[in-house]
Amino acid sequence: MPAAKFEIKRKCQYCGNTFIAKTLDSKYCSRRCSQRAYDQREAVKKRMSQLNDIVENIPYARDYISVQEAVALFGISRDTIYRLIRKGVLPAVNIGQRLTRVNKSVLLDKVPLRTEPIDRSKPLPKSYHLEPEDCYTIGEISKTYGIDDSTVYTHIRKYSIPIRQIGNFVYAPKEDIDHLYKDVVKS
Repeated sequence: MPAAKFEIKRKCQYCGNTFIAKTLDSKYCSRRCSQRAYDQREAVKKRMSQLNDIVENIPYARDYISVQEAVALFGISRDTIYRLIRKGVLPAVNIGQRLTRVNKSVLLDKVPLRTEPIDRSKPLPKSYHLEPEDCYTIGEISKTYGIDDSTVYTHIRKYSIPIRQIGNFVYAPKEDIDHLYKDVVKS
């Protein structure tokens, strides 16, 4: 990853400390925060996978389900289910030690089913206006943000920003360039 030739101050997405980003993609202040954030994401994926496996194995016709199956199916905590049982809001049957069963239909009336937070649909492609009045030239970008021309070209290629060449000038959309260099102080 190319190093930035300017200072970008960012807030670490894991610990919240302010740091000087080494690249435009930097999200974390240190390797430690990066690793912890990765571990956290992997733990969430693993937990969601486990919950989905439990939900797939629940027979549809069964009226009474275990507390663990209710947690997986409805996405509420174990403590909430036991609190509802103690209050008498949720009918339950205890058929032995660690074998509490709750009524699925009553719980369905009170709590919506768990939904997947991941949206797997692809976004629509963005349309661009590459008319000269809506664009910067490479020279203007480098002068405005105090960055070398070669660095600008590198970022344009890396982030797939469309360009248009008219004569000797290469144009890039103002909106994308401003978004890319939003943390850079203009000269």
